[in-house]
Amino acid sequence: MGDEKIINTNNVCTTPPNDETYKSPNFFYYSPLRDFICSYLSDAKVLDIDRAFVLADRAHDGQKRASGEPYIIHPVAVATIIAQMHLDAESIIAALLHDVVEDTFITIEDIKQNFGPTVEDIVSGVTKLDKLKFHNYLEAQTENFRKMILAMTKDIRVVLIKLADRTHNMRTLGSLRPDKRRRIAKETLEIYAPIANRLGISDIKIELEELGLAALYPMRYRVLKAAVNKARNNRKEIVNNIKEAIEQRLKEVHIEARVLGREKRIYSIYQKMVKKELQFREIMDMYAFRVILADVDTCYRVLGQMHNLFKPRPDGFKDYIAIPKMNGYQSLHTSLVGPHGAPIEIQIRTEFMDQMAARGVAAHWSYKEKGSEPTSTAAQKNAQRWIKNIIDLQQSAGSSIEFIEDVKTDLFPDSIFVFTPDGKICNLPAGSTPVDFAYTLHTDIGQHCVGAMVNHRMYPLSRPLESGQSVEIITSSNAEPSAFWLSSVVTSKARSKIRQYLKGLKTQECVLIGKRLLQNSLKGLRIDKIPQERLNAVLKEFKKPDLDSLLIDIAIGNILTVIVAKKLSNDEENNLEGAPITGTSGLPYTFAQCCLPIPGDDIIGHITPGKGLVIHNTHCNNIADEHIDDATKFLPVYWDYSNTANMDFETGIRIELKNRQGILSEISNAVDVTGSKIEGINSDIKDDNTYIINLTITVRDRIHLASIIKRIKTIPNILKISRRK
Repeated sequence: MGDEKIINTNNVCTTPPNDETYKSPNFFYYSPLRDFICSYLSDAKVLDIDRAFVLADRAHDGQKRASGEPYIIHPVAVATIIAQMHLDAESIIAALLHDVVEDTFITIEDIKQNFGPTVEDIVSGVTKLDKLKFHNYLEAQTENFRKMILAMTKDIRVVLIKLADRTHNMRTLGSLRPDKRRRIAKETLEIYAPIANRLGISDIKIELEELGLAALYPMRYRVLKAAVNKARNNRKEIVNNIKEAIEQRLKEVHIEARVLGREKRIYSIYQKMVKKELQFREIMDMYAFRVILADVDTCYRVLGQMHNLFKPRPDGFKDYIAIPKMNGYQSLHTSLVGPHGAPIEIQIRTEFMDQMAARGVAAHWSYKEKGSEPTSTAAQKNAQRWIKNIIDLQQSAGSSIEFIEDVKTDLFPDSIFVFTPDGKICNLPAGSTPVDFAYTLHTDIGQHCVGAMVNHRMYPLSRPLESGQSVEIITSSNAEPSAFWLSSVVTSKARSKIRQYLKGLKTQECVLIGKRLLQNSLKGLRIDKIPQERLNAVLKEFKKPDLDSLLIDIAIGNILTVIVAKKLSNDEENNLEGAPITGTSGLPYTFAQCCLPIPGDDIIGHITPGKGLVIHNTHCNNIADEHIDDATKFLPVYWDYSNTANMDFETGIRIELKNRQGILSEISNAVDVTGSKIEGINSDIKDDNTYIINLTITVRDRIHLASIIKRIKTIPNILKISRRK
């Protein structure tokens, strides 16, 4: 990359294309990209990219996208996103060629001969595994994702191109069938947006989240977008007044800065409304600003000025400069009380931090090229640590699905920070235990962990840690990992290392561990007294050839012991007395907040990591893509109607109405008359005249709910009412 210099800042290409490039019938699709890359790449590199375009154009000749447009539009669009990150020529060439091996006559050897081994490796990493045969779609997608992640460990540019590819596909989802749009959108929100976040590329993360929400929940997205636009117009004067006050204060103390009003993203608003059960108005009441400065010292000076200008809120300050987020993000965050009590959030950061927040690991190439900042950025270091962890996971994972589940665990954005005894900071995912901390320090410390001291007091190994705690791990050379740890650890490294150790035990040792765990769960029933017919039926259900295989899977944590014990004991009534649910085998459970099941619904128990047994409606969208007959993830459970008759259960209803004075009071009275209570309420604006009211109410069963809905329907101006799912 040494010869890639900034040679033109006007975005007007001074390097003429050769005849073959210029005469391409699709040159006008490529021309804007060519003008852009001329602004920061050398003539020789631009001509190499020209050759890649010609090859891609020829290879995709005659191919169409679902929209009917020439296929070449897609690789050019992907290459444009890559160029906007200011990545190198090899990345742009690979982006132009990323689909040719899969979809055309071009081979990977052709790419190597024409553009070298680096481009070959990147294209190979991005190419899907279409030539392999899989039993089902989930297995194929899992293997594709595994390959992409592992290719990323060799060259981070693989995943950057894959993110760009997904971004353009999300921009053009409109031509696909609704079911395919929803599947791709869900995959984007669960996998690709978190990867972009983990690598610190907020520009792509934000776009993928917005496009994903719009495709998965189009009506909710339209309603929120209209409400945001309306609120933005109503807030202009207040935003401008606060912005002017900040600028005036900085001018008085002779600090040069850029002050920006931050737009609230629709996906972020939606997530807060769902997770924190907030109304739209409560979220939009917050006024957010960003102050961009030249250096770190000035950031802290500006923080003091803001605290003098507006009153700071208790516990409203976070220093992500001294303690960056896990993806390398740095900034000062402070919450303040502004004019007339208006809540204000201000982010304070340098220009470099702002660029890093937008581009993350991709900024490495831009700044290395310019030579104005260190080439190894915080995001780059964090990405390298994450990639090293992924390599370790691959080596210890027993299957592609296990590997992907471990990687997905690392993609959750929430994190805590704790201190080692000598004061070093350690970032961990939220919910991490002392065992997670031990494995994060070093594998050997985790393998020989016997206890923990937190803030100088003994602390259970299974209890989650909290930010700010000081943690000391107690080890013993004779200690070994416990299979019980698998039920409480959350980091992929800890889980994989524990599994790896358990798998490394001699088979007979695993059988003995599994037998001991199972016998404990069976309580009074001895394993050798179980009828052979029942044992054979359970082995068949778990697809195991013999009891030893089942016991080994129990020992290494692949199968929950309590589920096997329940099926072997044939104990369908092992539940707490008076409980509304039977079939849980005594497991503690909660009701899913997504579908809020009530008596009369068909239900299923879903075994969820970190949450235990969660009772869902069998038609719940959140479990629709999983196989309900999977004995390792689901339990058949049932209502005990003898106990539910005198109990109340929460559920949700959605009411669409034309607003008028007193209508909310009439709805409340209707609910009250039927013997129900309103536990929660929030509202959205569908359009100028139509409102949506979401109620959380108590009901006895489906019949009771039907009577409530019937009574509310009689109220004038009610347009539509349905159960919220």
